[in-house]
Amino acid sequence: MKLSVIIVNYNVKHYLYQCLDSVYKAIEGIDAEVFVVDNHSHDDSVEYVQHKFKTVNYIESNHNLGFARANNIAIRQSEGEYVLLLNPDTVVAENTIHHTLEFMDQHPDAGSAGVMMLRDDGTKAPESRRGIPTPTTAFYKMTGLCQRYPNSRRFARYYMSYLPWDEPAEIEIVSGAYCMLRRQALDKVGLLDDDFFMYGEDIDLSYRLLLAEYHNWYLPETILHYKGESTQKSSFRYVHVFYEAMLIFFRKHFGGTSFFISLPIKMAIFVKATLALVHIKMSELRKSLGFSSRHRKREPEYLFIGSTAAIAQCKKLARRKGLTAQFQVGSPQTLPEGHYPLVADLDTKTMRYVVYDTETFSYQDILTLMAKHPEANVHVGTYNPRSKTLITAEEVMK
Repeated sequence: MKLSVIIVNYNVKHYLYQCLDSVYKAIEGIDAEVFVVDNHSHDDSVEYVQHKFKTVNYIESNHNLGFARANNIAIRQSEGEYVLLLNPDTVVAENTIHHTLEFMDQHPDAGSAGVMMLRDDGTKAPESRRGIPTPTTAFYKMTGLCQRYPNSRRFARYYMSYLPWDEPAEIEIVSGAYCMLRRQALDKVGLLDDDFFMYGEDIDLSYRLLLAEYHNWYLPETILHYKGESTQKSSFRYVHVFYEAMLIFFRKHFGGTSFFISLPIKMAIFVKATLALVHIKMSELRKSLGFSSRHRKREPEYLFIGSTAAIAQCKKLARRKGLTAQFQVGSPQTLPEGHYPLVADLDTKTMRYVVYDTETFSYQDILTLMAKHPEANVHVGTYNPRSKTLITAEEVMK
């Protein structure tokens, strides 16, 4: 078998459905198997998707095992020459997996490969390429030098932002949101470290691949990453788990670093975590006292684009949900620039969701259009006529 795709899910059934829909389109013609490991979801995720995706290998845990342990369970059961770790809150373009496999076949010393991750506004996520968070690299990141000098190979190594986006490049850390792994490399370096509950396990595995003299690559293929739909990044738990993961990695690989170097880094991590928690608590307090915002938040506007039949469904949905919406019948042939001519001259202060019919526009079409024309306050959405579901980064409507 050529490929094993592994998705760990937790309470994001609609995003999982969309992810699987994109995966099955992306693995057409590939000898592949798909695993979904459900980490004890409470939203009936497996029941929701299994009637549509009957060939998926479902593993239902009675506990939330965390990202690393859940992936390891499926990796041990899988048989693919390559293993793709994929987040459920992603959408994969139709060509992405094919091109990644072709690259891995042509580069036998490649241990892993990641791709260009797009945010829902079409901008490129900097974590698509990352460097090892050594004490020095972490210091430059935490002090703001990484952001201030994005083209510096010294200061900007955390995000490796000096690399070109449009060509393959060797990187150090491949994101676990989309991580193609060579089975032989996993056999050599071992699986994900179970000590990491969530976050940090991709950094650790990437680093071990480098130590074993494999190469990690960035490829200019695209996925959409809603980034953390299955986690609440403003929560106390997120802050605790994230910074705990950073400390685990630091102790594991740089525990022998000089006291005068390691102490400032550890202090910086604790300070960052403390400041994040203070910010969360202050925001909660302001909301409880009624000071969350001086102005009433504007309702977003929606632009639906798709076939005549899909637009008819979208009109009913918009009317039922009370959405402010516009509708445009179109296809890649009749609208080669997609949404761009329709929103270019509109007020940029109003948030807009451009919702594409996924039966008319391929995922590749949608991601290409969003990446080509990233606009302020314009975010992508999808409408699936079969499931009759509208999905954006913020919410799901049926």
